Amino acid sequence: MFCFKHFTKEQFADCWEASREKYYRLAYCYTKNEQDALDILSEATYKGYCHLHQLRQPEYFDTWMSRIIIFEACHFLKQKKRWVPYEEYMEAPSENMFREVEKNIDVYRCLDKLSAEDRTLLILKYFEERSFKEISEILSVPENTVKTKTYRLLKKIREEESYGD
Repeated sequence: MFCFKHFTKEQFADCWEASREKYYRLAYCYTKNEQDALDILSEATYKGYCHLHQLRQPEYFDTWMSRIIIFEACHFLKQKKRWVPYEEYMEAPSENMFREVEKNIDVYRCLDKLSAEDRTLLILKYFEERSFKEISEILSVPENTVKTKTYRLLKKIREEESYGD
């Protein structure tokens, strides 16, 4: 990654571009909707650029942007009312669509039941494949706390799933 005292527009763009797919996946995990994820990225990019002067250590740009995206995603979900647009409701589903939904529905249903903090933890660990150390930096909590919460959360989910079967 880059090591600059002050980012220029080009350096910000280079850093952002290097991780844009990862940022998109992170936003998508929260919204499960392409357009909403892009809206979150747009807002997070704008806020990141406007507050770039607050980034103390440029080598943590990725962690810093991830935190902004997580905050924006949580804010977006609080603001958005749960409704289905008429066009999506009336769209004829394809067979491939059903297969894809069946693969992911249990995971997303499980994530939806969790608190925002727990959801963030699992998304970072298993969807973004972040290390415990990276997660602790993003969430500003000790690494051992991240490990403990993750393992307790997984145990809780397994127990709930075993009761559901």
